[in-house]
Amino acid sequence: MNEIARHIETIRHELPGGTRLVAVSKFHPAEALMEAYEAGQRIFGESRVQELVAKHEALPADVEWHFIGHLQTNKVKYIVPFISLIHSVDSEKLLAVIDSEAAKCGRVVDCLLEIHVAQEESKYGFTPDSCREWLRTNPTGKYSHVRLCGLMGMASFTDDEAQVDREFGQLKSLFDELKNSGEVDAAAFTELSMGMSHDYRLALRHGSTLVRIGTSIFGERVY
Repeated sequence: MNEIARHIETIRHELPGGTRLVAVSKFHPAEALMEAYEAGQRIFGESRVQELVAKHEALPADVEWHFIGHLQTNKVKYIVPFISLIHSVDSEKLLAVIDSEAAKCGRVVDCLLEIHVAQEESKYGFTPDSCREWLRTNPTGKYSHVRLCGLMGMASFTDDEAQVDREFGQLKSLFDELKNSGEVDAAAFTELSMGMSHDYRLALRHGSTLVRIGTSIFGERVY
């Protein structure tokens, strides 16, 4: 068993039933992804459109590709034909473009709303209040080619575990609130994407269904 396969097996043993591992493969070569694939990993997360498209062409057809980074509206068309899940919908404008491009492909694209709960100003996403207000005043049913499947968020990058724990708790509370609000399709609204290499164990305490782990699988990024 190679090192990547050992890392994947170790992480999987920690995940409760219903939680899936997204192997964050950005900046790593296709050869490293194939090692993970051969270890049984099928979900890979990328954050750059050009890199994602190249890897989609290089890897087997049964890979489930997730887009996890900031997505520019002018690049949506390149990934909509094959993407399995977009984690990072941070505005209604982006959702509308995804819907339009998906309609051209005859697809319904699964999406998560990105929520800004961290302290860093650099993070994208709706605030909890702006997300509530948007869903309250804008029926999502008008977008027939996207499906809102849940929320994504990142905690502050800090050694203060109590702060990280609070932020994940805030995201989980918003998820539960929205799921029961009548303003989303509760049957589809099932995913909570939170937790990365340095904090995924805290995210698991709050019911994360998708953990996005890169460094703990592939090592430090290769730029």
